[in-house]
Amino acid sequence: MTQPSAVFVVDDDASVRASLECLLLSDGHAVLTFETAQAFIAAARPDVPACLVLDVRLRGASGLEVQRELARSGIATPVVFITGHGDVPMSVAAMKAGAIEFLMKPFRDQDLLDAVHNGIEADRRRRAAAAGMAELRARFAAMTPREREILPLVASGLMNKQIAASLQLSEVTVKVHRAQIMQKLQAKTLADLVRMADKLAQDTSRA
Repeated sequence: MTQPSAVFVVDDDASVRASLECLLLSDGHAVLTFETAQAFIAAARPDVPACLVLDVRLRGASGLEVQRELARSGIATPVVFITGHGDVPMSVAAMKAGAIEFLMKPFRDQDLLDAVHNGIEADRRRRAAAAGMAELRARFAAMTPREREILPLVASGLMNKQIAASLQLSEVTVKVHRAQIMQKLQAKTLADLVRMADKLAQDTSRA
């Protein structure tokens, strides 16, 4: 079964909210609408893959300002901008900040539906990657300090005897640690292990 998803609509025009809600519901989406960005940020939203349809010009704040506020609030929901007053610099800035699409009114219904679909799929991939990373962190946390020390050496392609010489350990000890590392990280091949080590290194550098 397809994982449930949702579409959030933020627009200060009630008629636009109603129209978009009707369109999205007709396409089978669960829809939540909000008059302000503040209401959206403060709301309890379902924890499912989602897409945000956001009007560029809201009362009191531009869509770009809202986009930045969402990032500061840790809300990574993909954004589809809609506007009747956009310009090229604004659309470029929105896309550089990670927007999925920037649609000028009047837009075709199908263009919006396609953009929403792309946004939900992007969020689905992001969530899957985040879940995979969280699982990998948990496996890494189960390793001993010595195993964590040996991991990057194994991933760099060094042989057991080279690692043993580097850490002043016996080759047999390194072999045992290597097997434990593979088991704890659930790596089936050395290539798997290298990919995992790279992800962990990148994750640490971002922390």
